Amino acid sequence: MYKIQYLNKISPAGTARFGKEYEAGQDVQDPDAIMVRSASMLDMTFSDKILAIARAGAGVNNIPLDKCSKQGIVVFNTPGANANAVKELVLCGLFLTSRKIVPGIEWCKTLTGSDIPKQIEKGKSQFAGPEISGKKLGVIGLGAIGVLVANAAKSLGMEVYGYDPFLSVDSAWGLSRSVHHARTLDTIWQDCDYITIHVPQTPDTKGMIGEDALSKMKKGVRVLNFARGGLVDTKAMLQAVENGKVAAYATDFPAPEMISNPNIIALPHLGASTPESEENCARMAADELKEYLENGNIRHSVNMPAVSMARDGERICILHRNIPNTISRFSGKLADMGINIENMQSKSRKDYAYTILDVTGEIKPEVAEQLNASEEVIRVRVIR
Repeated sequence: MYKIQYLNKISPAGTARFGKEYEAGQDVQDPDAIMVRSASMLDMTFSDKILAIARAGAGVNNIPLDKCSKQGIVVFNTPGANANAVKELVLCGLFLTSRKIVPGIEWCKTLTGSDIPKQIEKGKSQFAGPEISGKKLGVIGLGAIGVLVANAAKSLGMEVYGYDPFLSVDSAWGLSRSVHHARTLDTIWQDCDYITIHVPQTPDTKGMIGEDALSKMKKGVRVLNFARGGLVDTKAMLQAVENGKVAAYATDFPAPEMISNPNIIALPHLGASTPESEENCARMAADELKEYLENGNIRHSVNMPAVSMARDGERICILHRNIPNTISRFSGKLADMGINIENMQSKSRKDYAYTILDVTGEIKPEVAEQLNASEEVIRVRVIR
């Protein structure tokens, strides 16, 4: 029986995936795997029993990836599961930054008396704003969310430019052919009336919309950030809003100093806050854990390579460092112990690698012990 611990409340749509062979819940102790949403795990100590962590969402800023990799803990996320929810909020942001809808609503709440229609006709001009149809939208990052945003904006009549130097084949297939390919970020900065960013926050992308990028943008540009707060330099953005370079900024991750600015639309991290999104993420996270625990297959890991193959009998799964000639050493040891490799897959990801071996022959306890004795091996599992 596998034990799954929840660090947050997980949608029943996901928890229902675990059958009688699982013990799962928030009070589970000594787990084999963990499911998490927003709870911080950065200061947690992980036992040697923990095999995997599944984040029911895309971002993994709350999980210590380096520590997990060194301990042989596979970390999963759920890319695309909340993509439609975020896409819809980005589209909302396009309208909110254009039409001054929120200030208009707040102003209407202050009206009193019997001549409200006259007051509205007299005061409505202060909330005028442009239509988005015919305007240029720059989409930075064409993953699951970026592709949906680009396609939806195109259907709303916008001229869309997409930038992603690491565009995947799957994303390319899903992207509308009428989306322009921006070969450099400068094309986005200089030409677009609206800019939305959809990339992960890394040391390379942190603050990418900063003073330099803002200086290249059109006067009156509208910027949207529904990806990660750190992608936008707060000080530079505030200055750009104050001097009119940026007409409006919409963010799902507002810094404290942004809250009261009238030209900044601050939302309380609502991107994935839909019941559909939470259910999709929970289902996907649960399925990822089950597939890894039961069959050793890795899909959508953020710290280990994707390795998956149909299971044929007994299986040996080895997480190891990416060192030359490792596979030959594994096969040699197994041959010495009378075990034949029927099928295998092995892939690497930076410093780490993962090898799946379907074998025939008696797998005695010393098999795992012998393989674990190799300096490059982090973890060995035998799945029967």
